[in-house]
Amino acid sequence: MSIIDYTKKMKRKILIMGLPGSGKTTLAEILVSKLSAAWFNADAVRQDIYSELGFDLEDRMTHAKRMGKLCDWAKIGGGYVIADFVCPTQEAREAFNSDFTIWVDRIREGRYEDTNKLFQAPMHYDVRLTDGTPEEWADEVIEKLNESEAWDDQAPTALLIGRYQPFHIGHKTLVAEAIKRTGQCCIALRNVGGIDEKNPYNYEQVKKNIMGACIEFGNKLKIIEIPNITDVFYGRGVGYNIEQLELSKELQEVSATKIRAGEIGPDGKPLGKRPE
Repeated sequence: MSIIDYTKKMKRKILIMGLPGSGKTTLAEILVSKLSAAWFNADAVRQDIYSELGFDLEDRMTHAKRMGKLCDWAKIGGGYVIADFVCPTQEAREAFNSDFTIWVDRIREGRYEDTNKLFQAPMHYDVRLTDGTPEEWADEVIEKLNESEAWDDQAPTALLIGRYQPFHIGHKTLVAEAIKRTGQCCIALRNVGGIDEKNPYNYEQVKKNIMGACIEFGNKLKIIEIPNITDVFYGRGVGYNIEQLELSKELQEVSATKIRAGEIGPDGKPLGKRPE
């Protein structure tokens, strides 16, 4: 069976553009946390990777193309990736080639005169921010992203059935792969809370944990409650593709039992271990 990568149709590559000092990086910091996004700050990339680049038109175009390519690689896994930089001209924005553009339009002039002269107001953007607080900007952006990726009951959909006691990084990886392959994913969550020591969390607790961990999937993820399903049967020729998704050895070793026992966290890392 051929696999279509539906994430290529999803708005995952986000450009936050605007004059220096307009609030791009402040917004990026908030969105990175809320969307679990990868992040490329233009100044940091220049300093740490492409220090040979200057600020003439040719180097700005080169920078935009390289930033775009970095983001393309980073979004392969299906998550959001954010780039914040001035991207002052229409040509630079085309070279970056975003899926979703945010224009932070709060100031008339930045601190660099050459950039002010070069800057062109964008002809196309998804969100334009002119006032409010950074938290309000982030909420507006997330609402717009969700609108652009609405759930469709008649579209091809992947189904995952589980207890998720608790939901962890291995489960999230399955969700990401399901959306990548099919376009959207429905989790059929078994309501087993409290039936024994292996199932300490009720339906609402587990649903809340899943939604909090998977915010970056937006409306491409739906959770429904089902009873304690233990057997799944289907008739001949019903057209379902049933497949076991293979995870890496590291992810396969992440165990809900170990999490409940306090040995590891939902990210699969031993509790109390200092980050490397």
